[in-house]
Amino acid sequence: MGTGERDQEAHVSEAPTGAGGEAGGEGDSADSGARAPSPRTLAEALRSRPDASLAALLRARPDLLTPVPNDLTQLATRAGTRASVVRALERLDRFALQTAQALAVAPDPAPYPVLLALLAGDEGDSAVESALPGALAGLREQALVWGSDEQLRLVRTARELLAPSPAHPSPTGLGPTVAEATAGMSPGRVQEILRTAGLSATHDPVSAFAALTSLFTDRVRMSALLDTAPPEALAVLDRLVWGPPYGEVSADPAPPVRWLRDHGLLLPTSARTVVLPREVALHLRAGRAHRAPEPVAPAVAPAREYRPQVVDSAAAGQALTALTMVEDLLAEWNEGGPAVLRAGGLSVRDLKRTAAALDTTEQVAAFWLELAYAAGLLASDGEADERYAPTPAYDGWLDLPPAERWSRLAVAWLTATRTPGLVGGQDARARTLAALGPDLDRSPAPEVRHRVLALLARLPEGTAPDPETLLARLRWEHPTRTGPDDLRPRLAQWTLTEAELLGVTGRGALAAHGRALLAPGGETTAAPRPGGATTTPLLGLAAAAALAPHLPEPVDHVLLQADLTAVAPGPLRRPLAATLNVLADIESKGGATVYRFTPASVRRALDAGQAASDLHAFLAAHSATPVPQPLSYLIDDVARRHGHLRVGAASAYVRCDDDALLDEIVADKRSAGLRLRRLAPTVLAAQADPATLLEGLRAMGYAPAAESAEGDVVIHRADTRRTPPRTAPAPVPEGPPLPDETLLGAAVRAIRAGDEASTVVRKEQPHAAPAEPGGLPRTTAAETLATVQAAVLTGSALWIGYVNADGAASQRVIAPVRVEGGFVTAYDHTADEVRTYPLHRITGVAELADDPA
Repeated sequence: MGTGERDQEAHVSEAPTGAGGEAGGEGDSADSGARAPSPRTLAEALRSRPDASLAALLRARPDLLTPVPNDLTQLATRAGTRASVVRALERLDRFALQTAQALAVAPDPAPYPVLLALLAGDEGDSAVESALPGALAGLREQALVWGSDEQLRLVRTARELLAPSPAHPSPTGLGPTVAEATAGMSPGRVQEILRTAGLSATHDPVSAFAALTSLFTDRVRMSALLDTAPPEALAVLDRLVWGPPYGEVSADPAPPVRWLRDHGLLLPTSARTVVLPREVALHLRAGRAHRAPEPVAPAVAPAREYRPQVVDSAAAGQALTALTMVEDLLAEWNEGGPAVLRAGGLSVRDLKRTAAALDTTEQVAAFWLELAYAAGLLASDGEADERYAPTPAYDGWLDLPPAERWSRLAVAWLTATRTPGLVGGQDARARTLAALGPDLDRSPAPEVRHRVLALLARLPEGTAPDPETLLARLRWEHPTRTGPDDLRPRLAQWTLTEAELLGVTGRGALAAHGRALLAPGGETTAAPRPGGATTTPLLGLAAAAALAPHLPEPVDHVLLQADLTAVAPGPLRRPLAATLNVLADIESKGGATVYRFTPASVRRALDAGQAASDLHAFLAAHSATPVPQPLSYLIDDVARRHGHLRVGAASAYVRCDDDALLDEIVADKRSAGLRLRRLAPTVLAAQADPATLLEGLRAMGYAPAAESAEGDVVIHRADTRRTPPRTAPAPVPEGPPLPDETLLGAAVRAIRAGDEASTVVRKEQPHAAPAEPGGLPRTTAAETLATVQAAVLTGSALWIGYVNADGAASQRVIAPVRVEGGFVTAYDHTADEVRTYPLHRITGVAELADDPA
């Protein structure tokens, strides 16, 4: 254990012991006869905690576990480092932070009544009195505050961060104390202030500061002094009382300022600057450290109320739309999507094309893109000419029931750090953030989404919140992160919008399947997904089960109409939808999808290998109404002309048994660009390639078919393109991951054992070199072997110093069992297991005064 890692919180000088609550306790202590003395250090306070309290500390501050501390002294040291304290302060709610800020301006240590007075003021505040014990217990649990109620201490690093200073004003708006503000003042000037204030002169600066502080903290004498002040002087104090406490003065200040300065109510910090002492400000504030303490979290107000069934139905309808949007998006890219930018992501032009194809805005299109990407359904193919395409997991996703498909999307959205709301904005270097780009991860996003849904879940079912009150609640829960650059309010607003798009909420209220996404504690358990590329959190299964009753059953029929349209009265079964998408064009979507049959769509089905008889049979089998005659005529007419012309590779040629039809094509002015010439009565040659020739003839109204070198008709089917197997992008965590209960239990046992090894009382060895404080024991190899062999015979425990293969030194308490072959096998109290140690790596041994075994 390295002594260099210990800081002032682990080794502060002994503080006066006062009667107080139980050392290191988590709340108010009751009188029960003789009380335990107040702990002298943070390490001592942690040592008095039960295991459950230590586990709560490590759970609240997981950065303390990396790596697991050797003992409680090292844990206390690490808990006082600047980075760890800043991270802990960022997770405090507003009142807990106000409590810490009040402690930072209170005497050190501060009794509980002094802290209460700073928060509640002279007149008291019942809400503050009720909330303060809980806030103090939370600060103690996170090791930001320690000591009994009579000697509350704020961790020194937190005090340095929160205490007032000219460079970093306190959030309380308070300035330095009289002693701090007059530290560099001449003794003559101090005595002059005492005389002007009506106080007796003293013989030393310390007693002078004490006399002035006593005056400013005496409510009666201070009120009498202020009664003699000019009204203009009181107006100056009013401008400084709530901060900032510093003001500029001229070389010849105005009479009101001169009066305040002469009486010590304003103290000079430089030739042109004065400051309002903390004691004076607290008197003017009636004892309050904050203008408006906020002990109670603001409530989320309801905006509108609906019947729960209405909310669930609206959310289910939007969930179905979400599935359709993702399917349409990936169907659009089924044969290969747009290229990946060199810097990563999708170009602005391709995002606009995607938005137009989905008939939505670019921002909403970016959301669907990022959702599919987060769910592992979309990725780049990794080729030299890198492009986006669906992943193999997409095919497995399509085979799932609709409710489970939705749950996969919802869970991916809830846990992803990808933030589509940033698309179109700029990063720190003024570069535009692209959809699917590498710079869209924001670590707080999952936490904000969970918190927003949790607040919605607290409202009565069917209640939509007032967004402003919801944002106010989030600001109360994380006040240190508020500011012009704070992303959390925007994340919360985006969460409300995205939850509605996805169908987690309906009409602004949380739906039943949205509530099912919030498992107790927000924990997820992984299970295999189809294709093996991704995993599904089991919490999504409950959401899928809650959503399924509200989704319409897929239908296996359409309603054919005489105007060459077909109406799908609901979501179609997949084989029917796949065939109909080839045979017809989607004209409109909504509660019912309308398909339109055109010559081009029928030809597309014939090109895909269908015969006219197949199409007639398909429509007859899946139409709830008789097949209209115009549709039958359309199919027969296109089929009769389909393949009458044959196009092959010459560069390209056209052949047809009807030479009159070829004459008609050659005479048509629109064929001039194809540069056709007759080779035989039934064959035309073209300078264009076969694909261009096919498109040109189709544009002229003909229905040519491509043929192979053997003269067979070439069937054109859409070639699906898939990326290699890809896993969904892993969320970027905000700080270290939360430890599970198994890790917490093991860490607490290891810390306890290490602490026992470092604090256990040891016998002095007559020939052993004395160990330095916190150092390893030192004995010769012969003495080490003899002591260990004796311990095997007596069954006693030893304190040893050990250096592992990596050169890391540690102290351990072991009970040797066997010594042979240069190794000692022993039960290690530090690791709570039997281990074998090479004797040459043991630096020394010492017997214990009291055997812990």
